[in-house]
Amino acid sequence: MLSSHEQLALRLFRPKTRIEDDGTVEGYASLFGEIDAARDMVMPGAFARTLKSRGIRRVPMLFQHDPAEPVGVWLELAEDFRGLRARGKLIPDVQRARELTALIRAGAIDGLSIGFRTVRGRVDPGTRVRKLIDVDLWEISIVTFPLLSGARVRAKGSAPGDDERLLRRHPRFSFTRARAEREWQGIRAAS
Repeated sequence: MLSSHEQLALRLFRPKTRIEDDGTVEGYASLFGEIDAARDMVMPGAFARTLKSRGIRRVPMLFQHDPAEPVGVWLELAEDFRGLRARGKLIPDVQRARELTALIRAGAIDGLSIGFRTVRGRVDPGTRVRKLIDVDLWEISIVTFPLLSGARVRAKGSAPGDDERLLRRHPRFSFTRARAEREWQGIRAAS
């Protein structure tokens, strides 16, 4: 279990995704150890199998989880100690992608959300939180209302948020890879 300082840091420090001038988007599509609005918590290593077997080109970038609204391509998807890091590019020849670029820069839309199927998970009987241990990632969308409040986008050049300023002042609150690995080992041992 995370210490109270680490829980505070995870709540306050929510990595943001940025959009570059050429439409490149980079950030976290999912964060490990955070409970979303559906009471799901993605655990470290949950995406490893699907990223290895599916490949990056078979994970589309959509708008609002709509398969009829592809807006870009993912160039890189990888797990790190915080979550699922994604880097992709909105395609400027697609009208919706041009609209999204303008909306993100204006701050009108700022969410990221994953579409997936649970392969392996377990519900904690005390908290009723479903810990997702292995998921089949289908797509990553830019959305208006993400279930995971920390999965956000913002326009390049905007001022850093309070969470980033807090982390600069208190770097000890960062969630370390060693801590993530200890949490993951505890889950695997309990399964």
